[in-house]
Amino acid sequence: MTIQFKTGLMALALLGSTALGAMTAHAADQEISWIYCGDKIDPIHEKYIKEWEGKNPGWKVTPEVVGWEQCQDKATTLAAAGTPVGMAYVGSRTLKEFAQNDLIVPVPMTDEEKKSYYPNIVDTVTFQDTQWGVPVAFSTKALYWNKDIFKQAGLDPETPPKTWAEEIADAKQIKEKTGIAGYGLPAKTFDNTMHQFMHWVYTNNGKVIDGDKIVIDSPEVLAALQAYKDITPYSVEGATAYEQNEIRAIFLDGKVGMIQAGSGAAARLKDTKINWGVAPLPLGPSAKGEGTLLITDSLAVFKGTGVEDKAIEFAKFITSPGPQGEYELQGGAGLTPLRPSAKVDEFVKADPSWKPFIDGIAFGGPEPLFTDYKGFQNSMIEMVQSVVTGKAQPADAIKKAAGEIEAFK
Repeated sequence: MTIQFKTGLMALALLGSTALGAMTAHAADQEISWIYCGDKIDPIHEKYIKEWEGKNPGWKVTPEVVGWEQCQDKATTLAAAGTPVGMAYVGSRTLKEFAQNDLIVPVPMTDEEKKSYYPNIVDTVTFQDTQWGVPVAFSTKALYWNKDIFKQAGLDPETPPKTWAEEIADAKQIKEKTGIAGYGLPAKTFDNTMHQFMHWVYTNNGKVIDGDKIVIDSPEVLAALQAYKDITPYSVEGATAYEQNEIRAIFLDGKVGMIQAGSGAAARLKDTKINWGVAPLPLGPSAKGEGTLLITDSLAVFKGTGVEDKAIEFAKFITSPGPQGEYELQGGAGLTPLRPSAKVDEFVKADPSWKPFIDGIAFGGPEPLFTDYKGFQNSMIEMVQSVVTGKAQPADAIKKAAGEIEAFK
């Protein structure tokens, strides 16, 4: 969740003298408050909080569990009111907004720290050559296909499509031969509609923004949007009614031939009778290798608490290879590992369905960082919707979006 900072900061700050004033960042000068998103604290994080406190006498980490719908807004509201928490779990896409509004402090990484991550991960938290958060959760996507539906359509059930052209052709054959939707394309007014499209952008060597230059109006992105238009007739009908988890539910019900989804789908499929497979995302004509959108969540350290340095130390500890490896390699958690390691190799060997999610990292790309991320996201969703509903041609839709998102960078 994001907030329109420029229009809301002054109003939020006025709250500091009322209810929010009771919660101060200086309640204990050796306490790091942590807004923790979710329903409960992960036992692995509880274990390592205790370990860190044991190594740092006099310091206490106090997590506050806040639901996913409210946690980022709460962190933002408190910071804008002048009563920031020590750190918070946030979507990395919002770090640029926080940084430009002087609400967080840099969390610079050494070259050694940067090299410990898979390629391109550090880019998700980097703005103007500075890191503004520590990655704590990571997701990628791969292609799932229903082998029985492939066989019913006369396709080889053991051979998933490797290119967009093959994917569109397979979806067409499934729809025409079986009457079942060949592909599940989500286009609801929802954030992951933009995410799903970005997977196509990054499987064709495309970009939306390069540094401070908008480059969405390019042959690579145009080809991605054209492919969206071409596969729509063979996709689930009424794409604008579905977000990615609803599309996943249709796949789990055996009513669509192919979808792109995260590793969490594999955990759910193992409890069904569906004969399924998972493979790297199909590639566009300009692809240089397997790609995917790299989505990370991060720990952001807020400014003005007096415990910034210690909060950075703790954030780096809790996301270091040992604790992080235990946290993310829990199978059903649906998280892609942030770093390569012998443990990850063992994990993939035990469960090969993980391999496509890791292989796509090398040529993947980050969520584009915009000052007004919500405005950017809405323009991208409208662009996708206008094409899949037939209201606009891909080239016209991209030109319109390019003009709009220039104001949001």
